[in-house]
Amino acid sequence: MTRTRTAALVAIAVAAATALAGCTGNAGGTAGGSTGGTSGGGQEITELKAGVFLDVTSWDPAVADIGFDGPYMSAVYDPLVALDNSGKPVPALATKWEWSADRLTLTADLRTGVTFEDGQKFDAAAAVANIEHLKKGVRSGQAYLNVSGATAKDEDTIEIKLTKRDDSLLYFMGLGRSWMASPAAISAGSLANGPVGSGPYTFDKANSAPQSQYVFTKKADHWDTATYPFPSVKLFPITDQTASFNAMLSGQLNMQFANAANLAKAKENGWNVASKPSSWVGVQFADRTGAQVKALGEQKVRQAISYAFDSAGILQAVGNGAGTATNQLWPVDGGVYDKSMDTKYKTDMAKAKSLLAEAGYADGFSVKMPMSPIFQAWQPAANQTFGELGIKVEWVDMAMPDYQKNAPTYPMFLAVIAMSGNDMATLSDQVTTAQWYNPNPSVDKFPEVKALVDEVEKADEGAAQTELLKKLNTKLVDLAWWSVWYQADNTYFSVKGIKVQPVTGMMFPTLRFIQRG
Repeated sequence: MTRTRTAALVAIAVAAATALAGCTGNAGGTAGGSTGGTSGGGQEITELKAGVFLDVTSWDPAVADIGFDGPYMSAVYDPLVALDNSGKPVPALATKWEWSADRLTLTADLRTGVTFEDGQKFDAAAAVANIEHLKKGVRSGQAYLNVSGATAKDEDTIEIKLTKRDDSLLYFMGLGRSWMASPAAISAGSLANGPVGSGPYTFDKANSAPQSQYVFTKKADHWDTATYPFPSVKLFPITDQTASFNAMLSGQLNMQFANAANLAKAKENGWNVASKPSSWVGVQFADRTGAQVKALGEQKVRQAISYAFDSAGILQAVGNGAGTATNQLWPVDGGVYDKSMDTKYKTDMAKAKSLLAEAGYADGFSVKMPMSPIFQAWQPAANQTFGELGIKVEWVDMAMPDYQKNAPTYPMFLAVIAMSGNDMATLSDQVTTAQWYNPNPSVDKFPEVKALVDEVEKADEGAAQTELLKKLNTKLVDLAWWSVWYQADNTYFSVKGIKVQPVTGMMFPTLRFIQRG
């Protein structure tokens, strides 16, 4: 089965492409006092005005995007499970939970006294109805692949049954897959028309307009009111990064999903800058066994490609330096990442050519690869590198939606892939389960990888599991499972008085991660 975050992945590529336009000009002056942390009278900011990049996908939590819909969802819905600043699951509507000894049953106690906006009561029956709805969801179902069902033990306790152990379940729930909606609205199928939740804000539909702005007013009696400091929130979907930056300069926004090319200007204006790894960029090998192109089944060929690319140069030239040059895709700020391994494929064209020759491909080989306008910024580097190796690429042009659908049918392709902030979710997303970008995980074809995966999945959570993941990471890098060039950061600008805490896995942080500061 597939765990997928398709809408978020398209958005990542779009964001990456728009970030390549370079620095924008000054839109008639600096932000100055108009967007500072306090007004001229020294008052605190009372309204969050955030440029959130994309319009809301859907008000139905089962259909909403796990990436850019976070601010919208978190305004109007409460989650069963939330994440803390480090991406670890923490209580929300579920106040505590406990795993059974075999880790196939999760028992959760629920918060009492919570009511949905239509008057429906949040209780165990409501939680079960939501989990069943989310499990069936076209997007939300990815969190519940190993969940067989949920039952109410009593009015404020539920049991979630699993078919197999899943150490990433709570993480995915906290990431944006446990928003609780009114059971009546779920039953009526009306959530597409507007949210019906119990969240910290009320949606002001009268003063909101699709593709323009969304307005929310804080509830005075919300159970978690301290987590949400702003009395009013306005979300502005602005895809054009130049327009978004100019809106920051003029004071229309006081926080935005930012273009790293504008970092110098942001610092000049005295804004807060926050960054976090969000996606990896490089070449994805959809064919590691040589089923389509025999050469790619050779470890030395994949290693040669990894040696050939100037990852640091590409990061600077195309990614504006916003990220970390690395050949690994476990987050660079996490426990599995090993900095010493980043020299494994230090750019060495002579070494790359030697490896190709040893594998029997001294003259290179031919391959077809897909291309979309969004990835054209990386194409010159790819052409030059493959050309020097003697790898003859026939590019097949297509639109971005077709790229996402068709790219994995090619033996390899240029990729910008979302990362996870949870180590076991990374294992699932990037290695073991089928994804649109990895339709043939092929773990079973590599006995050493399969053995390590089995050990990891059986290990106790914590240090023991992390050490095994490090071994697996080392093996995957050695096998050149991918040709990762760098981990790209998501960057956010905010005026003084607003502090953003990025979370790997969230393309845009939910409102609990946007605080005063």
